[in-house]
Amino acid sequence: MRRTLVPATLALGLLIVAVAVPDARVLVGATGVLALVVALLTRGRRSRRSLLRAPQRARLAPLWPDASIKSVVEAMREPAFVIDRMLALRFGNGAASRAFGGSTLGDPFPMRFRAPDLLAALEAAVSDGEVQSVDYAERAPADRSWSVDILPIRGAGEGRASFFLVLFRDHTQARRLERMRTDFVANASHELRTPLASLTGFIETLKGPARDDAAARLRFLDIMGDQAARMSRLIDDLLSLSRIETKRRLRADERVDLAEVLASVVQQFTPASAEKGLPIELTGADAGPVFVNGDRDELTQVFANLLENACKYGDGGGRILVGLRRDGSVAEAFVQDFGQGIAPEHVPRLTERFYRVEEGSSRIRGTGLGLSIVRNVLIRHHTRLTVSSIPGQGSTFAVRFGIRASASSEKTKPKQRVELS
Repeated sequence: MRRTLVPATLALGLLIVAVAVPDARVLVGATGVLALVVALLTRGRRSRRSLLRAPQRARLAPLWPDASIKSVVEAMREPAFVIDRMLALRFGNGAASRAFGGSTLGDPFPMRFRAPDLLAALEAAVSDGEVQSVDYAERAPADRSWSVDILPIRGAGEGRASFFLVLFRDHTQARRLERMRTDFVANASHELRTPLASLTGFIETLKGPARDDAAARLRFLDIMGDQAARMSRLIDDLLSLSRIETKRRLRADERVDLAEVLASVVQQFTPASAEKGLPIELTGADAGPVFVNGDRDELTQVFANLLENACKYGDGGGRILVGLRRDGSVAEAFVQDFGQGIAPEHVPRLTERFYRVEEGSSRIRGTGLGLSIVRNVLIRHHTRLTVSSIPGQGSTFAVRFGIRASASSEKTKPKQRVELS
């Protein structure tokens, strides 16, 4: 309205000037013609803009999805998008917003998911009208793996699909477990290959050059015995780890005296630690029983592994401290050595399978599974291992448990009588 009023006002003004001033009629006529040309050009430009916008408005017209289809897509637990044949976003459910952030309707879908394989699958679905599947991986802001299905949606009587459902399924955990399984098999094979190759080499030597050398034979047999023992320990640890991971949950009524477990483990390792000049001091375990929910054999294995590591890597510390602290309803058991300690970058990875710190006295051979076994046992006991270490001063491995009443005291506890009126 305002754009139409301006030329009309200008024309009226020119007419008044022409009537009032006869000598200015030629100039007024020329100005009127010029104004008419400008008005026609402006109107043509507005018409062309309207024509250019028309396809975009038609493409984004709310012909589909309707409310019922949107409700179905919104109810999906996996991230789901609806796009049209131009690969423009038409709808996204709440799971998609939570997983990938908000998106603007009408935006090109490939601009958000810039993956060549996904773009090729989208174009193939649009071209062929067939279901397409592709893998999609994100590296930022998090490492995630997705399986993407692109499903054409055809309306009643439509020969080809006008819209497509893009459905994402999160396979991150499955891919992580697959990588862990592959790494585990590779590491286990590597750990077994080394002593096996050593045994094979010594056997060939004993059959050949050292066949009649009695001194070499005895030396080689000792080495072969050590390698066989190493393989045996590795297999035992693998079987133990597998058994723990597949074992049932603890029963709520299982009780074990943590003080008794620590005393038993200390008694078991006292001769070995004395030979290395590392006497073991036990503190806090003589103040009475401390019952926790746990399996005796598994907790014995936990503290035996921790104490064995302290004996191996605590050289030069002068002693090993095994203790039990009580703090209200919580008990903390710990094993502390005063050796060379562990560098900070290694601490977070200590419980990984086959991880070993290859520096200093830590070059002592081991299976690299001891702390992984400890971790898995403690997960079953609903607690975790805490590690603190200062290079040059030693390391402390601690575990916290909730204190429980003994099984016998629960059995003899008088039952409350409840009278019903």
